[in-house]
Amino acid sequence: MRRATTFGIIVLLALAAAMTASASWIHAKALLAQLLLQRAWNESGRGLHTIKPWPWADIAPIARMRVPRLGKDFIVLDDDSGQALAFGPGWTPTSAIPGTRGLSVISAHRDTQFAFLRRLRRGDAIDVTAARGTREYRVTTMQVVDSRHFRPATHGFDALLLVTCYPFDAIVPGGPLRYVVEARAQQSLAIR
Repeated sequence: MRRATTFGIIVLLALAAAMTASASWIHAKALLAQLLLQRAWNESGRGLHTIKPWPWADIAPIARMRVPRLGKDFIVLDDDSGQALAFGPGWTPTSAIPGTRGLSVISAHRDTQFAFLRRLRRGDAIDVTAARGTREYRVTTMQVVDSRHFRPATHGFDALLLVTCYPFDAIVPGGPLRYVVEARAQQSLAIR
C-alpha cells in the first residue's frame, strides 16, 4: 500500500511538472522570439529591408509598437496566422500597413503579448514605427465583440485596431469573443 501511494505521488508530481513546463513553453518562446525579432528589426533599418529573425523563419518584422504608459514594446510581424502569433503580434495583411493611413489591424494572443490590453485606458498613446516613420495613435474605445458578426469599417478610417481573444482568463482557448481596442491616428507620419 505504501509503495502504491509513493508511486502515485511520483506520477502526480511528474504530471504536474510536465504540465507546468508545457504551459511555460509558450511564454518562454514568445519572450525569446521578441528578442530575436528586435534584433532583426534593428538590422532591417526599421522595416526598410526584410530580415528574418532566424534562418528558417517564415515571418519578418514589419513594425514596432510601443505603449509608453505601460512600458510595452513589441515587434509586429508581417502575418497574423496562428503560427506567426506564437512569436508575437501579427499584422492582418488585408488591412493597411502599420503606421500608414487607413485601418491597420494587429492581433496577438491574450495570454502573452496582448495580455496588457485589459490595462489600456481611453487616451493612452500607442506609437507605431514602420519604414515610413512613426505614427501616434490614442485609444478611443475598448469593446468585446463576437467575431462571427463584427466587421470593422475600413474606408475613411485612419486608426489602429488591436485584437485578442476574450475572456482574458479563459481556461479553454478559442471561442468567438474578441477584445478589440480602437486607437485613432493623432498626427501625420513623422520620421523619428
